[in-house]
Amino acid sequence: MADNLRVIDSHLHFCKLEGFDTIAVEAGYENTEPSLHRAFEANGIVHGIVMSNRSLNPADHVYPEYLSYCIGLDSMMANQNIQEALPLLEANLQRRSCCGIKLYPGYNHRYIYDAAYRPVYELAEKYAVPVAIHTGLTATANALLKYSHPFTLDEAAVMYPDVQFVMCHFGNPFLQDAIAVLEKNRNVAVDLSGLLEGKIDDVPAFMEEKKGYLSMLRDWLSYLGCYDRVMFGTDWPLANFTDYIDIVKSIIPERYWDDVFFNTANRIYKLGLPEA
Repeated sequence: MADNLRVIDSHLHFCKLEGFDTIAVEAGYENTEPSLHRAFEANGIVHGIVMSNRSLNPADHVYPEYLSYCIGLDSMMANQNIQEALPLLEANLQRRSCCGIKLYPGYNHRYIYDAAYRPVYELAEKYAVPVAIHTGLTATANALLKYSHPFTLDEAAVMYPDVQFVMCHFGNPFLQDAIAVLEKNRNVAVDLSGLLEGKIDDVPAFMEEKKGYLSMLRDWLSYLGCYDRVMFGTDWPLANFTDYIDIVKSIIPERYWDDVFFNTANRIYKLGLPEA
């Protein structure tokens, strides 16, 4: 591996949600832009994609040049009319820094193939941006897993074959089901965010303790064999960048590092960065 590996974090959060300050400290950082920027520079991370929360107002999505964002329809949208949100959604998509849409089905208690989302997917097609979907475990107990199970993405991918979907968090822990959806649907990619949390004091010891889980991740990704649809991501401030990079390197064959750490995200989110 070359020491100059370039990295895109395809999935992070950059806001002041309740608890994020504490989570950032537990991962070894502060939940601030200077802390994030220093961590990016220290780990060769050249760009990041923010999965936005709460507001649809474009004025609330002003980020440093090294960050793009997906405009998110999160739990604040659960009891709102999506149709009424479309003008603001489109206003975000018209901005160069907005590179996609993020849906939070487990928190919204709504299947992503629900007819209410049709105009959202139509906007994704119009602006040729991907739709990232939270899949797998949720951070709060009042969310519902039946809406965030990776199988729900299968139906949406079939209904909207011209939309590029991103299965966030690898559908963890439903890995086998996630792989089935990915293998079947070429318009679905996956990010590896949210699989670790906090700062790992002893990475080799952690890898030994979790070797069964890491082997399962490695084996299923090898079975899929489509590293051009796999993206590095952390879910920052949940996790430590250095630890995350080391762990992902351990489950991805070195010959695919450029794709997983940089090229796939650059292509899918149309960032326009020089290829690794």
